[in-house]
Amino acid sequence: MISILSSNLFREKGGGREHKVEFVELFFDLVFVYAITQTAHLLIEHPTFIGTYSFFLMLLSVWWVWVFTSWVTNWLDPQKTSVKLLLFTLMFAGMLMAIAIPHALTDYALLFVATYVFMQLGRTLFMCFVCLKSRPALHSTFVRMAIWFGVSAFIWVVGAVSDPESRLAWWTVAILMEYLSAVTSFYVPFMGRSRSSEWNISGEHMAERCGLLIIIALGESLLVSGNTFAQLHWDVGTFSAFVSAFLATLAMWWIYFNLAAEHASKNVGKSANSGAIGRLVYTYVHFPIIAGIVVFAAADEFFMAHPLGHTPAKVVWATLGGAGLYLLGNILFKWFVFRSHPKSHYVGLLMMFLLIPASLVLPPVGVALSTAMVLVLVAIWETIVVSKGVNRQSAET
Repeated sequence: MISILSSNLFREKGGGREHKVEFVELFFDLVFVYAITQTAHLLIEHPTFIGTYSFFLMLLSVWWVWVFTSWVTNWLDPQKTSVKLLLFTLMFAGMLMAIAIPHALTDYALLFVATYVFMQLGRTLFMCFVCLKSRPALHSTFVRMAIWFGVSAFIWVVGAVSDPESRLAWWTVAILMEYLSAVTSFYVPFMGRSRSSEWNISGEHMAERCGLLIIIALGESLLVSGNTFAQLHWDVGTFSAFVSAFLATLAMWWIYFNLAAEHASKNVGKSANSGAIGRLVYTYVHFPIIAGIVVFAAADEFFMAHPLGHTPAKVVWATLGGAGLYLLGNILFKWFVFRSHPKSHYVGLLMMFLLIPASLVLPPVGVALSTAMVLVLVAIWETIVVSKGVNRQSAET
């Protein structure tokens, strides 16, 4: 076992496989999309302030496990047996964590914390061992990371054994500590910071990993919409709600993947400081994009089941808030990568804001259709702008 782990498990430079996302990585992502959708149940079943806060806390935790594992497979070769076994072990723990999420604040607190801490610390210690001889600079980074995760693990466990009223507070401190650790480059007294130049990444690989996760998340929202619609009585209201959910999901795909995602991977890969940019764009900026998809999908079930009548505030918040959060994430993504301000996205956000007073008189299906139309308008506008830019560059060359 020691000889297997100590062998070279890193991706070989060149040869075309350096940037390739392997099938086992996609297999791994399926578990975490399941975990992401499990967080939505907190929002659907508990549309209160505490429920919403718990949803974001759980989603931040799931995202943090996934993104750190994606960084690891950016360096390690998933075709190696020991790396596959690592991913399979994390998948099993991830399934248990996902099962625990809807009741993480009550009956399954210890299960949630045990699996979360196991994944974060176990994966990090694995990398410490693998990097010991071959990548000393990277080894020191993962040692720092293990120290941070070790301290936060203690706080997670304290929260799990505390009374439910204080549990959220302890877990908030733990997750904030972990997110701040990356911001501070995993600073540890007497060890200093990790240099971002040591975090050379494949921009193409990270872009494809994030893109595939977004596709799976959007696909999951389509499946939820289809299953919900299939179980309902079909009339004008339910059919209109289903069409709006489909159009909104399609527009979300278009906004992110229409050229921007592909060009972003090249820009990050060519950057002289790809580690710092990659950490910012793929570790932090993509979170509101994923969160927007999940929040919007949580509203789908309601406005298909109840397309007519008064629109509750929770549905307005989930529909407009989810779409707005998605647009905000895309604005940040395109700003940090291209240094450009997509005007269509800003106009879309403004229109979402203007829909808030209109939602007081519109039925749920009206709010859903209006939001979908805004997203479609943003997608069309962005396509026209991007196409003009590409044609202009072609003419200049």
